Amino acid sequence: MPFPSPPRTLARPRRRSLLVSAAGAALLTGCSSGADDSGTTGGSESAAEHARARAASDSEALLRHYDTVLAAHPTLAPRLDPLRAEVVRHTTAFGGIGSTPSATTTASPSTTASSTAAPETEGDALAGLAAAERSLADRRAKALLDLPGELARLLASVAAAGAAHAYLLTERAK
Repeated sequence: MPFPSPPRTLARPRRRSLLVSAAGAALLTGCSSGADDSGTTGGSESAAEHARARAASDSEALLRHYDTVLAAHPTLAPRLDPLRAEVVRHTTAFGGIGSTPSATTTASPSTTASSTAAPETEGDALAGLAAAERSLADRRAKALLDLPGELARLLASVAAAGAAHAYLLTERAK
């Protein structure tokens, strides 16, 4: 006795339902991007500006951490200079002022405890930088959920770059 064929509704979605779903998704995407580009309420602009300022401040603190490690371990410069240059670009993208070209600037007194003194060994210094990059990337990934379009995309991109930096700092150390 042959098995009966399954009902048609379980076989696969119909072409019409796929087209309707795709059209609905396109409409939703169009509506959401238009809302982001047009003026928003003062409260959300204030939240976005606060998030941008926070991101710039975080990038400046990370830049000071790189500078402290480079000052203590100048032999790491060929390895850290490209990553540091990216952090400078991130700081500038968020409107920060930490875009100094010199890698030998000293940390200001207002820096965090993690960036006031570099570890004695290069391996520990790289691990500290990797931990700082990873922590900041995680905080940024969580924060971008509440931000409007373009700022959320920028924060997501910078968070992904920070995660890649953490990977590069730990992978090469092995």
